[in-house]
Amino acid sequence: MIASPDVTRPLAGVRIVEISSFVAVPLAGMTLAQLGAQVIRVDPIGGAADYHRWPQTADGVSIYWAGLNKGKRSVAADMRSADGQELVQRLIVDAGVLITNVAGRQWHSYETLSAMRPDLIHVEVWGRADGGTGVDYTVNAGIGFPLVTGPAEHTGPVNHVLPAWDVSCGLYTALAVVTALRHRDATGQGQQITIPLENVALATAGNLSFLSEAMINHTDRERIGNAVYGQYGQDFTSSDGVSFMVVTLTPRHFRDLTELTGTTEEVAALAESLGADFADEGERYRHREALTELFRPWFAAHTAAEITEALSARSVLWERYRTFAEAAADQRVTANPLFTELDQPRIGRYLAPGLPLAIDGSYPAPEPAPALGDHTAEVLREWLGLSAEEIAKLTDAGTVA
Repeated sequence: MIASPDVTRPLAGVRIVEISSFVAVPLAGMTLAQLGAQVIRVDPIGGAADYHRWPQTADGVSIYWAGLNKGKRSVAADMRSADGQELVQRLIVDAGVLITNVAGRQWHSYETLSAMRPDLIHVEVWGRADGGTGVDYTVNAGIGFPLVTGPAEHTGPVNHVLPAWDVSCGLYTALAVVTALRHRDATGQGQQITIPLENVALATAGNLSFLSEAMINHTDRERIGNAVYGQYGQDFTSSDGVSFMVVTLTPRHFRDLTELTGTTEEVAALAESLGADFADEGERYRHREALTELFRPWFAAHTAAEITEALSARSVLWERYRTFAEAAADQRVTANPLFTELDQPRIGRYLAPGLPLAIDGSYPAPEPAPALGDHTAEVLREWLGLSAEEIAKLTDAGTVA
């Protein structure tokens, strides 16, 4: 690994080939690119399944694609042809690192490629550990989260909107590459790494005790709506119809909430009648409905501005609910150094996030995402040393675009 004088680009000098679609591996590649690696995303001519994925601009350009492929270079190749496969193999061997979720292709398998470059780092994301297919929403359905999400009275599953397992899997993939690079630097050896999406979800569910609770206590987690499991947390609505999320993790938080809402005496009387100690987080959780009935009138009697001012002066954890449009216009985006104005070809100017890590006080800034095949000729010339004539022949033959 080549050291970089720019502390925000510690992976400068690292080359990575990405063959991917959708969320997990594109996120991994973008994360590695934001850390300074040179990431080449290789797609089939015409684009992979996510090249036109929603949301799109009015002209049909994928905003999604621009969001997850910032800072990469794009090569388009006919990966169904022998010539196209051979060309992409050469790119991977030159780079020494492949990340992909296109599993089961012998021509870019670890066995095939490591025979060409023994110190290859090969990271492959699978759907399931048995080699079966799976995406975030199907994996999530089989673990339990949709059956504890939503209102307490709801009986059917409620899917989440955030593809949590894809995001987690993408970050695990980036971590796998970084640790494999360290291993290769120390030993000279490559690594074959597989990351099943389902295993990422299962590990998270186990680490957060959702599965362990069922194993140890022989119970299923209950559906509790917008409450917070094991703590006191609840949503409230102001007199002018604005919703807030309020959380009390400590006795101090809880005392501040009772003082703010003028319910200190009522809460003490409730505790006495129930034989409960509300200094205990479990007791606050068990009696959350009774507590909420005491707190709700105060919120209903005050405007959002009044609630915001009052909560801001207390230790209570809180936030008002916002739409994406409201969040995008808020100063947490507009005045946040994480976001800088990006001139994205085919889309326009907008505030885009860079890497959400401040390295020595600086956030690595975002770079535009490519259009399909933007860098095909450039990469073939720089990486493989092909001449303009050779590249023209490949283009004329339909091997690259």
